[in-house]
Parts: sequence; structure tokens; C-alpha cells
Amino acid sequence: MPTTFTTPLRTVDAGDLTVAFIDAGDPNGEPVVLLHGFPYDIHSFVDVVPLLTEAGFRVLVPHLRGHGPTRFRDGSAARSGQQAALGADLLAFLDALALHEPILAGYDWGARAACVVAALWPERVGGLVSVNGYLIQDIAAAGIPLAPDREAGFWYFWYFATERGRTGLSRDARGIADVIWRRNSPAWTFDAATLDRTAAAFENPDYVDVVIHSYRHRLGLAAGVPEHEELERRLTALPPISVPTITLDGTADGNFPATDGSQHDRFFTGLREHRQIPGAGHHLPAESPHAFAEAVLDVAEPPGDGAGTP
Repeated sequence: MPTTFTTPLRTVDAGDLTVAFIDAGDPNGEPVVLLHGFPYDIHSFVDVVPLLTEAGFRVLVPHLRGHGPTRFRDGSAARSGQQAALGADLLAFLDALALHEPILAGYDWGARAACVVAALWPERVGGLVSVNGYLIQDIAAAGIPLAPDREAGFWYFWYFATERGRTGLSRDARGIADVIWRRNSPAWTFDAATLDRTAAAFENPDYVDVVIHSYRHRLGLAAGVPEHEELERRLTALPPISVPTITLDGTADGNFPATDGSQHDRFFTGLREHRQIPGAGHHLPAESPHAFAEAVLDVAEPPGDGAGTP
């Protein structure tokens, strides 16, 4: 059976959400917030968390909007999945828990949320670990095609742009995740129980709406919600990130080929190191937990002043 968290979930009201999250380690330790992607859940970090708590950190792992037990506080709120919403959620989470200059570390949707907060509110962030580099979306350039083999790997972008795709996600979110996982991480061997553990998070009643809006918005096929219009406008400038950063690429990522990271140099104005992780795919913290934890430890050195509250 796959490993699960033994620490019970906590909840906190934060912005639009009641966020369900893991809170492990020394409550007075320097905080680290680990942020999962799509189609995954908090168990991406089940092997990373003990490595960080043993090093003295307080580690928090929230379920993103539309995932697991996280819920919208207002039943009439727009179920947006746009990048501004993810960033606003993360900032509200930091505020709700009075987290002082935490390390933000994630991949996919989670790294995007972390990049948004690190770029726009650098004074709130002690450091950043981001898989695949700078992930703030250039929505204005969404119509520029990639190479055909890259486009093929993003089949679900186009599927979710249709009502057929919405219906398909509603009917078999687990099956769609299975296909995406195998493409994203061709060298990673996972079993049905591991997929089942994560697929339970897709039973959230808002999952389909959030996912569909996320992919339609990033392609310019759906409008953003009014409450995030100003934040989304700020993101169109592709603001640089000035906080200490380590970016990671897995050499076996099926959709994002590993590079030397130089294509993102212009987006990082502070100290930044780029690392390639041999044999890891897109689900990097699950596939190479020690390498991911090491990046967190290294970006936190020398220790910041993020321990405790302001």
C-alpha cells in the first residue's frame, strides 16, 4: 500500500476558501509551504515532508481549490482556476496562518501559485523552489503553437476546451489522471493504489469547474472573474522574481524537456540556481523526494527569519 500522511488534516478560513492542509513538524520552525499540481494532490509530498520536518522545519501542505476537503466559503463564488485565483489563495493562506517569510516550493499549478506570490509580494517570501522554472502564464501568447510533439502531450488542454471534455472529466477524472501521469512521467512506475489515493481528492464537488476554467482561461477561451481582474492584469507584465530561488527540471519529464534553465533567466533578478534531476519526470517531488527536499534545504540556507510569527 502507498504511504499516507499520519498527521490529521487541519482547516483554516483563508480568502475564498476553507483550506484543508497538513501541518507537520516543529510549530516554531521555519515554515515551508509545499504546493501540488494537476492532476495530483498533497500526497505528492508524502515522502518529502518527513525529510523537512527532521531538519527542523514546519511543513504545510494545502489542498488547492477544487481538491480534497478544501471548499469555497461562498456557495455562489465563481469556481475559477485562473492563475490569479491560485496566487490569491496562497497569499490568503499565508495571511490566515501568519506565516512569516516561508519557503514556497511546488510544481505545476502549485509552482505557478508560488511564482505569482514570489513575484508580486517578494517581502512575504523567504525563498522559492519551482519545478520547470518561471510558471506565470503569458496568456497573451497562448495562441502561439508549440512543436507538434509538445502539443500532443497537452491533449487535455484541447479536450477540456470542449463540453465533451467537461463531461469526460466529470465521468472519469481518475482515468484522465492515469493517462496524464504516464505521459508526464514515463520513467515512473506507480500502482493502482497510488493513483486511487490521489483520485480521492478529485471527488471535490468543485473539481471539474475549477479544472475546466483553468485550462480554458489559460488558452484565452474563458474570461477571468472580476475579483481577480486587477491581479491578472499585473501578471500580464510577467513580473520578475527577486527572492532566492532554485528551479528544477526532471530529465525524464514527458512534457517539459529538461533545459539549462537559461530561457527563464530574464524572469529571475535575485539569486537563482537551476538543477537537472536525473530520471525524474513532471511529478518530481514524488519521483525524487530527496532531490526536492534538498532544494528546499539549500534555498533556506543560511536560515532565514521565517521561524514563528512576525
